[in-house]
Amino acid sequence: MKPVNIKGKLYLIPTTLGEMNHEDVLPETIKRVLTFIDDYIVENEKTARRFIKSVLPEKVQSTLRISLLNKHTDSTEYSTMIAPCLSGINVGLMSEAGCPGVADPGAVIVKLAHEKGIQVVPLVGPSSILLAMMASGMNGQNFAFNGYLPIDKSEKKSTLKNFEKISQDRNQSQIFIETPYRNNKLFEDLVQTLQPNTQLCIATDITLPTEYIKTMRVADWKKTKVDLHNRPCIFIIHKV
Repeated sequence: MKPVNIKGKLYLIPTTLGEMNHEDVLPETIKRVLTFIDDYIVENEKTARRFIKSVLPEKVQSTLRISLLNKHTDSTEYSTMIAPCLSGINVGLMSEAGCPGVADPGAVIVKLAHEKGIQVVPLVGPSSILLAMMASGMNGQNFAFNGYLPIDKSEKKSTLKNFEKISQDRNQSQIFIETPYRNNKLFEDLVQTLQPNTQLCIATDITLPTEYIKTMRVADWKKTKVDLHNRPCIFIIHKV
């Protein structure tokens, strides 16, 4: 009889959205999974090790085998990262913040796991996109995440106008993000470009002590002072 090849699983392990007590946002399941996984795919080794140590201090760091997945990673390395699963070893995929595979480079590893018949196990944890949508008061039945906006000013303006039109035509809330150091500039562009009655939600430092979430008309945002510099933000617009 041909021996059965039992594959390991790919666990999608959420992390906190910033410096905070992990027990406030992560279930006990995360700790249990970390106890039996030594192979990890992460964006940044230093922060990944720090996270694992904060959740499971007794974990021996020298036993960890860590592969880096970021914008510098060549696609030829993906198969090597997931190879332990084909030998019956479980692998953990972690994002730098929040849920892996969502607005995160880990999606390519998840796709490869499905192609190779490896079971994917998503674990519960904070998603800044969903938490912002929950707290926005906008259309939770129909929304779209659009990632980053164009850097070019004219392209950005055109994109925002298009999002505004789509939100009205389809009754679909439009979600997007920006590199944190550009947040204040984006805020200026939003209040200058969007229609006065368009609803704008800004959600920053979600789940952290400095959390700020507010939805108002663009006309009201023009009268509001807010400093978003270097703070992780989610922006949502909806034109009724």
